Amino acid sequence: MLKLSLSDDADLRALEPWHAGEFTEFLEGARPHLAPWLPWATTITDEAGAREFLQRYAERHAADDGHIFGIWLGDRLVGGALFRVFDVAFGVAELGVWLAPDAQGRGLMTTSVRHLIAWAFERGVHRIEWHCTPSNERSIAVARRLGMTREGVLRSAFPVAGVRQDMEVWSLLDTDQPLP
Repeated sequence: MLKLSLSDDADLRALEPWHAGEFTEFLEGARPHLAPWLPWATTITDEAGAREFLQRYAERHAADDGHIFGIWLGDRLVGGALFRVFDVAFGVAELGVWLAPDAQGRGLMTTSVRHLIAWAFERGVHRIEWHCTPSNERSIAVARRLGMTREGVLRSAFPVAGVRQDMEVWSLLDTDQPLP
């Protein structure tokens, strides 16, 4: 089982279908914070829905075209990261992230994403994309800390809660400067 230490009390691990209860509990507590950015934060409302979502990623992991990871602070799930797109043949991956408000400011997300980017580059991915709404200042800050390049804005590209959102596109290439 994948388990990477992020700090003395935090780990990055595969988020599996058998974590559905923990994932549901996490969403219940973090839903108001996540809802403006993540459509699934409002559509996954029970353990069965969480298990179905995580099972889809388990199948995508087996097919090597998507991956999902959880961030645990002690024994509590506080966030995660996923490769919504993971295409080694085309050399492209897209990372998405989420974190509970009380876990922010510890460097957990930046450290997690550094690990995942390094892993994707080792696997043969050439380009990592990062998409976020222009108003998501925390997500933009992570992209900047990782040395990503802002490529532009996709207008009205992503629906959240029935409202179409603009999406900034950031990227990092395996030929860019090493991760800071």
